[in-house]
Amino acid sequence: MIAAPQMPEPDIQVPTRMLVEALVRADLTVDTGELYTTGNLLGMTDQQVRLCIKRLVAEGRFNHEGRGRKALLRATSTTEQTLGLDVEFVAHAFRQDAGLAPWDGTWHLVAFAVPETARTARDTLRAALTRLGGAPIQGGLYLSANPWEPYVKDHARHLDVLDHLTFATTRDLRQGDRDDPAALARALWPLTEIAERYDRLTAVALPRLKRLRDHADLSEPERLTIAVELAAEFTRAMEPDPLLPPQLLPQPWPGGQARALIAECWSLLNENAGPDSESTRLFRLYGDMARRAAARR
Repeated sequence: MIAAPQMPEPDIQVPTRMLVEALVRADLTVDTGELYTTGNLLGMTDQQVRLCIKRLVAEGRFNHEGRGRKALLRATSTTEQTLGLDVEFVAHAFRQDAGLAPWDGTWHLVAFAVPETARTARDTLRAALTRLGGAPIQGGLYLSANPWEPYVKDHARHLDVLDHLTFATTRDLRQGDRDDPAALARALWPLTEIAERYDRLTAVALPRLKRLRDHADLSEPERLTIAVELAAEFTRAMEPDPLLPPQLLPQPWPGGQARALIAECWSLLNENAGPDSESTRLFRLYGDMARRAAARR
C-alpha cells in the first residue's frame, strides 16, 4: 500500500473538451447521453456540454449524428491522430521510476536558425521543443537530457525546416560557473512547479483510490467520472514534465509516487468494470499504462 502525506483535496476543473475526448470509445464515437451524465457529475451544465459539442463540430473534430441525449458524436481523422496521452513517453516515465532508464551523462542539444520568412514554422518548432521537454539555453539553442533527436527531426521535417537545424551532444555542459548536472537541471527547468503538480495529482488520486478500494460496486457514470478526473490531473502533471533522469531530480521526487497511485487506481477501475461497460480509448490507454507499471513492480 502506498502512503503519502495528507493534503487537502484540490478542486478539480475538467475542461469540457477533455471530457468529450476522454469518452471517445474504441469505435471513435461518443454517446452523448453518457457525455451529459458524466458532465453533470463533474459539475458541468447541459448548456456547457452542448456549447462544447457545437465548437468541436464547427472545428471539424467531430461529426454530430442524431439529436439530444440520444445523439452520437463521431471523431474525425484529425481528432483520431491527437487523442489520448502519448503512451511512449508515459512508458518511459515508468521505466525511469523502476530504475530501468539510467542517465548516461549525455546532454542533447538542438540549435536552429529559421529565417524570418518562416516565422510561423519557427514558432511552432520552438513550442514543439518545449513540449518534448527541452529547455532554452540561449536564442535558438535548446537542451534535453534525453535522446530526443528522432522526435525533433520528425517535427522539423513536417515543418520543412530540418535543414535549418544543427544537432550535437556533450558530456561537458557548463553555464557560467555551474557545471553540476543536477544544479544545471534546477536552473534550466521549473522543477518546483512540476513537483507541485505531482503533489496535486497525489492529493487527487488518494481519496479516489480509497473510494475504489472500499466500493467495488460503483455505477458506470461514477466510474467514468473518477476516470476523467484522474486523466485530467495526470495530463496536467505530465505535460510540462521534461522526464529528466532521476539522477538530475531532487529526492524524493513526487512524480514516481503519483504515477504509482494513478496506476493502482486504474487497475481497480478496470477490475470493477461491469460486463456492459463500454471500452473507451481512455481506458485502453491507461489500462495499458497500469499493466506496464504492475509488470515492473
